[in-house]
Amino acid sequence: MRLTLQETAKLLDLPMGMVERWIRQGRIPISKSGEDCYFKKAALEKWALTHNFSLLKKEADRQETGETALVSLRSAMEFGGIFHEIPGKNVKEVLEAVVSGNTFLHETNKKLLLERLIERENLTSTGIGNGVAIPHPRTPLHEAIKQSAISTCFLEKPIDFQALDGKPVFVLFLLISTSVKIHLHLLSGLSLCLRDPSFITFLHSRPDQNSLMEKIALFEHADNQ
Repeated sequence: MRLTLQETAKLLDLPMGMVERWIRQGRIPISKSGEDCYFKKAALEKWALTHNFSLLKKEADRQETGETALVSLRSAMEFGGIFHEIPGKNVKEVLEAVVSGNTFLHETNKKLLLERLIERENLTSTGIGNGVAIPHPRTPLHEAIKQSAISTCFLEKPIDFQALDGKPVFVLFLLISTSVKIHLHLLSGLSLCLRDPSFITFLHSRPDQNSLMEKIALFEHADNQ
């Protein structure tokens, strides 16, 4: 069965703009017939299963999980805050310092978060290259938080994160989300910024929160055009 872009967005319960962006990024399966593009429902169902999406999600479920609207990248980063001079001589020490300084998690949930972050790093490094890492739990931390967040953390000294390009990490973005959908949404937006060389250069200046939020707002505005 062939599906249009609009039908696909409805089945995934996602904004059309996000589906279009994922198409450009090659993150979602799409088929072509001449100049026409379409989605195969079978392929979409398989993709949704492997990415923990539920097709034809009911409105009652959306209300229950609080996902009636996707949080913006800027609001998640504002909520998560920005931190400078994070100490640590290795990945574990840095993550411990990041979690310890977290301002929106209850103390009882910090241990849980740290365990999940280390578990994720043991699976494969979250160092994505260019001195950047995006540590995150393997599964959403919905039981511990009510709002998704991205904390921007500039390290006191660059450390080896075993990134593919071998470059030490000087900044990490701690991503904590309430659902897989929001995780993918925020990761997509953040990745868009990090693919821009000028943004990496900007990060090396270790900006304050106002400057960083202004830059993120520009990226979001351009992406929505």
